[in-house]
Amino acid sequence: MPLPYPDPRVALATLHGKADALAPALAALGLQVETVAIDTDALGTFAGDIERPGTAHDVVIGKARRGMAASGLKLGIATEGSFGPDPLLGFLPLHTELLAFVDDIHGQILVVEHAGHDTNWISKALRPGDDLQAVLASIGLPGHAALVKPNRWALPASEPLPVAKGLIDAAAVAEAVDRMAARSEDGLARLEADMRAHVNPTRLAALARLGERLAERLATPCPRCSAPGFGRIDAQLGLPCELCGEATDLVRAEIHGCGVCGHREDRPRADGLSVADAGHCPECNP
Repeated sequence: MPLPYPDPRVALATLHGKADALAPALAALGLQVETVAIDTDALGTFAGDIERPGTAHDVVIGKARRGMAASGLKLGIATEGSFGPDPLLGFLPLHTELLAFVDDIHGQILVVEHAGHDTNWISKALRPGDDLQAVLASIGLPGHAALVKPNRWALPASEPLPVAKGLIDAAAVAEAVDRMAARSEDGLARLEADMRAHVNPTRLAALARLGERLAERLATPCPRCSAPGFGRIDAQLGLPCELCGEATDLVRAEIHGCGVCGHREDRPRADGLSVADAGHCPECNP
């Protein structure tokens, strides 16, 4: 059923082809995603040549608002991804993605999140002449692109960090490694997966799943005011231990709320779990 928006057009601020991933799920709700060519690189790049000017949460909302301002639309979406080693499982890469939906018709902002290890992100320091076969296979060339930059760059800020992006040919990567290593203070180049959505199908697939999550949220009306977007906004910790009943640091209940009227409800965990494994208990497993 179409959502209660007099104008169903949604501005998507991107230069990187994200509409193909996000539009289908929202189209099922009657929303029409329109790409707005905003230079989102000005708000930070994965290569690090432009730093992110604030938190990911602030930046993703700022991107959506830029698209809305440029298009004159009252609805806007944008995404902001982060990649790096998992802080708990350092040997695995972690992908965190935020999708913001800014609704100036009802006066609310929704941000849904994806976090997982389903990413080809890798970052490796190399010398000229090093064997690239294994790392390029991990990135997934030629279906996914790579980027290369100096491993150590400490020149004045007036000179931007040089980066070769969108590389899908092994010979081009090898040439870039030679070139960037020659410009690095330590004689090394840093080879990474290019995480821009239009050259990274793995990230696009994650964006599609995030779009489905947003669509599910928008399809849920507030039980009090009927505005779209009712869903989880917080959580209560303290799931009891299965053996002694002591509170653990796991989620006991979910807090669902409305960004329009402020209505809130406590609800059981979505997975139905009612007790915690004793391994999480501060008494049973101190």
